[in-house]
Amino acid sequence: MSTNAGVVDEGRWRDTTLSARERAQALVDELTLEEKVAQLGSVWLTDAADAFAPKLEGDADAAEAGDPFAHGLGQLTRVFGTAPVTVPEGVTRLRELQRKVMAQQRLGIPALVHEECLTGLAAFGATAFPTPLAWAASFDEDLVREMARAIGEDMRAIGVHQGLAPVLDVVRDYRWGRVEETLGEDPYVVGQLGAAYVAGLESAGVIATLKHFAGYAASRGARNHAPVSMGPREFADTVLPPFETALRQGGARSVMTSYTDVDGIPSTANRHLLDGVLRTEWGFDGTVVADYWAVPFLVSMHRVAGDSAAAGALALRAGVDVELPSTVAYAALPRLVRAGLVDESDIDRAAVRHLRHKIEAGLLDGGAVVPDGAEQVCLDGKRNRALSSRLAEESIVVLKDDGTAALRPGARIGLIGPAAAEYRSLLGCYAFPNHVLTKYPGHDPGIAIPTIEEAVRAEFEASVVRAERGCAIVGDEHARISEAADLARDSDAVILVVGDVAGLFGAGTSGEGCDADDLRLPGRQDELVRAVLATGTPTTLVVVSGRPYALGAYGAAAMIVQAFFPGAEGAAAVAGILSGRVASSGRLPVQIPRTPAGGGTYLQPPLGLHNAGITVADPTPLYPFGFGLTPGRIAYEDLSAPVIVPTTGAAEVTVTVGNSGADCVEVVQLYASFPSASVVRPDVQLVGFARIRVPAGERRTVRFTLEAARLAATGADGRLAVDPGVVVLSAGPSAADRPVEARVHLSGDRRILLARAGRTAWDVDKTEGAPDQ
Repeated sequence: MSTNAGVVDEGRWRDTTLSARERAQALVDELTLEEKVAQLGSVWLTDAADAFAPKLEGDADAAEAGDPFAHGLGQLTRVFGTAPVTVPEGVTRLRELQRKVMAQQRLGIPALVHEECLTGLAAFGATAFPTPLAWAASFDEDLVREMARAIGEDMRAIGVHQGLAPVLDVVRDYRWGRVEETLGEDPYVVGQLGAAYVAGLESAGVIATLKHFAGYAASRGARNHAPVSMGPREFADTVLPPFETALRQGGARSVMTSYTDVDGIPSTANRHLLDGVLRTEWGFDGTVVADYWAVPFLVSMHRVAGDSAAAGALALRAGVDVELPSTVAYAALPRLVRAGLVDESDIDRAAVRHLRHKIEAGLLDGGAVVPDGAEQVCLDGKRNRALSSRLAEESIVVLKDDGTAALRPGARIGLIGPAAAEYRSLLGCYAFPNHVLTKYPGHDPGIAIPTIEEAVRAEFEASVVRAERGCAIVGDEHARISEAADLARDSDAVILVVGDVAGLFGAGTSGEGCDADDLRLPGRQDELVRAVLATGTPTTLVVVSGRPYALGAYGAAAMIVQAFFPGAEGAAAVAGILSGRVASSGRLPVQIPRTPAGGGTYLQPPLGLHNAGITVADPTPLYPFGFGLTPGRIAYEDLSAPVIVPTTGAAEVTVTVGNSGADCVEVVQLYASFPSASVVRPDVQLVGFARIRVPAGERRTVRFTLEAARLAATGADGRLAVDPGVVVLSAGPSAADRPVEARVHLSGDRRILLARAGRTAWDVDKTEGAPDQ
């Protein structure tokens, strides 16, 4: 047990020639027990947290945590992201707090600073980028990586070291409120785009935090925090792969636990998951941080601990290194060590991991803890805006266009719907104006966020655009559905904009805690859409939302456009799609249901699909996974693959497409099916994709390198393996439209894997073109 509080030899932990781990270990050797525990804690200096913090009446440890700065501090929570402070104000506050932390810590160790950064840095005046579901609709790894690097560079420039993103939860039920925060329903897409975001953020020196580990999106009834009922095979093959990909390919250095329990074991107390899978099987050596109050939630929600001290002991033993957002349960750890109830070696391991991050951030090298000139940083510059605009344009999905929308120059346009004039409908729940500013009614949003109404008036002649809200997004307030129908009748064309507004815990129709009963459009918007379509005026239906809604009743619409919270530049992107200025290229990362009951995601085994002889219920979606219209007329001409591939090898697969229409971007999708497997597999699953540009009148050949390991599944024995047998590879523009295929025989012995394969590599035949730029 370390008790050294006297003369300190700073030689080793200040020695920059040593590795960060060696320095961290040397520093831990110098710290007292209380000082080590302090490095595992945090503080959130806000009253805003009280509404969501757990109430632990009568818990002496929670009530008497004492001065959070007394022996040092692990992390400062959201100095910029809690209230509408300007960059100079936030930097000044951060400098003051770091000085306080260092002055009260015997060795002068600064704190790490973390912020939310899911749709850009969640701070006043920072660019609000499209939400992750929109990134997924772009299928553009390079652009996601570039965006994340820009976000990370802004964070480091103002003294922030860790970002709580990305979300790698795989969508299982569209009613879940946090669908908008995910990268969709396919584990491969989630893993690849999640790894791209991680790589971008980490390249800027910011610690990426994968969340929520694991199973959070698979809660019963799509209810936030609800238990997860899922077998170990499905969990291993659907929930875990994106996390492993983002760690191995992206290089993430931190993982955040989930609020849920899986089969009765809370993730924050799940030693098998955190120590067994994450650290032992995958070799992860970064930090595990608790989601906000997840440790005391072991007492108040899960009821697996009698008090916060017991919760702290459970979480530490399971492998949780840092308690966020404030130290509650971990405050009791010194007492528990001295009582013999907690092993100090567990504290040492966690402290080494966390201090290593501080060393990697340069906080112990004697330089400026907050960068010089941080006060002058612009968080909403031209670079950010350009990236946000490009991503918004690439993410918008055209679902239907029968050519009769009549949005021609000079046409009298009726602009109808509650989302047209609501700038908040363009932003996700974790964008600062929705996440924080709702607590400050009337406050300036801090950045320019043009509405769709403003963008449509700018895109078309303002004099021919007349607007009518029709109804509210939620409730009956100001319902003017009959007036909206009258405007539609008196117009040459209608743009009808409906959808969501994001918020927290009921402050919106999408977002954390905003789970839905079914997949009808919120409020009276369904009634509005039906009334407008009944007029017969050519109507373009624009859905701006955080989840897919059931659109099966709206077949009379001439055009249907889906935008998943496209960000601060999203309105111009939508208007550009409507006018034809922007060529559509987005594809669905989630399916569009036909009915409000939904039908599940595309990753279904045969018995999860429509079976007319078994049940009258038809889960077939209105628009399938991967679907999206473009200006091109793409024909899938050929798929070529080896007849035999060893279970230890890889297949070189080529897919050739031709374009008899206009220039376009195509997302070539490669799928696998297993006609005879050792366990039940999905009817079809994505194993590769490539976003490429295909000029008019030309063809392109995409070459995929598909490792046999990408075809592995967890067997009945619980082991991940590639089984010999037949696999059918197919390609097309969506999961439901795969016109070319080839049968491949996986030969050899069953191959047991210790880890899943990395990405499916692909390129475009250099003699015939290049990827979309």
